[in-house]
Amino acid sequence: MSNELLELSPVMPVVVLEDAADAVPVARALLAGGIGVIELTLRTSVALAAMERIAAEVPEIVLGAGTVTTPEQAKQAADAGAKFLVTPGVTDRVLEAAFGTGLPFLPGAGTVSEAMRLAEHGLTALKFFPAEPSGGLAYLKAIAGPLPGLRFCPTGGITAASAPSYLALSTVGCVGGSWLTPKDALAAKDFDRVTALAREAAALAG
Repeated sequence: MSNELLELSPVMPVVVLEDAADAVPVARALLAGGIGVIELTLRTSVALAAMERIAAEVPEIVLGAGTVTTPEQAKQAADAGAKFLVTPGVTDRVLEAAFGTGLPFLPGAGTVSEAMRLAEHGLTALKFFPAEPSGGLAYLKAIAGPLPGLRFCPTGGITAASAPSYLALSTVGCVGGSWLTPKDALAAKDFDRVTALAREAAALAG
């Protein structure tokens, strides 16, 4: 089921919200631009409340919880209505908690050993994070040979300009991008800009 997460959109929006009131407008703006998934990160105090709002008011978008770093967050995100989880890395406890929710999830891996360990648990759809600092395209190309059964959602430092190069790799199902919801656009409540950026990102599927 986790592999299906890589097929939802060419770009998975990685969203940081400072105001829970922005949650529903952002989700609707992404949908209007043709992006049907959102990874709402647990990096702010309003994240769980924002998830609850999206789950209640925009059920047609596939809601994910990102930056899950503790077992408690995994459960809280599931209770808030998240349909999948994303972790920047994994520990034994976080892995156990993620499995315990019953939700599909993308565990983060930044090294070959981490990817192999996750594959031993039956996880073949992974988040490659932080993508650019960890070697980016060259790294993913290099590990495709020894790890042909794994597919990735690279996240971290990827831009609208670099996304197509990542998406051209057979081992990449989608990329994670924060550029769809720029801080200045959210601060200005410029949700039309989010829709425009989402439309451009959705077009990368072609």
